[in-house]
Amino acid sequence: MDLKRVVEETDTPAGRRFDNIVLALVVVSIATFSLETLPDLPPAAAALLWWVEVATVALFTIEYLLRVAVADHPWRFVRSFFGVIDLLAILPFYLSLGAVDLRSLRVFRLLRLLRLLKLARYSRVVRRLRCATLIALEELVLFLPVALILIFLAAVGVYHFEHERQPEAFASIFHSLWWAVVTLTTVGYGDVYPVTLGGRTFTFFVLLIGLGLVAVPTGLFASALVQAREEQEREEEESRAGAERTAATGQRRPE
Repeated sequence: MDLKRVVEETDTPAGRRFDNIVLALVVVSIATFSLETLPDLPPAAAALLWWVEVATVALFTIEYLLRVAVADHPWRFVRSFFGVIDLLAILPFYLSLGAVDLRSLRVFRLLRLLRLLKLARYSRVVRRLRCATLIALEELVLFLPVALILIFLAAVGVYHFEHERQPEAFASIFHSLWWAVVTLTTVGYGDVYPVTLGGRTFTFFVLLIGLGLVAVPTGLFASALVQAREEQEREEEESRAGAERTAATGQRRPE
């Protein structure tokens, strides 16, 4: 069987099994990463988790090398998004094997979380989210400067009303930016809040604007998700129709 079809495609039983194995490895790896954080872990359990990590990294390394080997343009795959993610998913393990103080390399352990991004290669839902993000990206980028301007104006306004009454909480516009962010995003931690009548009235209008600030990107992304789902279903229907036509053509016999 063609190794390239097994590794890169999912239209064969072997290809689907390969994808399912990688998915299972990602889940096992993340579970191992989480279990390692348990306090008072017995030495036997820690050793077992270590060997599980060794096994998963070995299999991820084989997968990475296979993808490089079967790629039409290996160097292009290495530099691609998923190529970088696949490499970063295994790199921390090999970095931690050096004869150095491993405490300085603990930060690289966080890169193991990037293995979750490997799910995007196999999950239809994650691919749909990525497609929706690309569809709505231009609108979201255009909306970002507007949001930043509103946050700054909110910080300036609340500083004007509250600085004299609360000189420590609203010491400057930069201090007021925290209040503006949590208020416009409707989080409202309550650690900093206005006490003057003018400040509270101003906050009322800021909250109304904040509802729109949250609703606009939410609506854009929801609309993009619907469009992404329609495109995905259309592609799947076209793929099925093509497969049926190919099968029908193959079954024909010359008279």
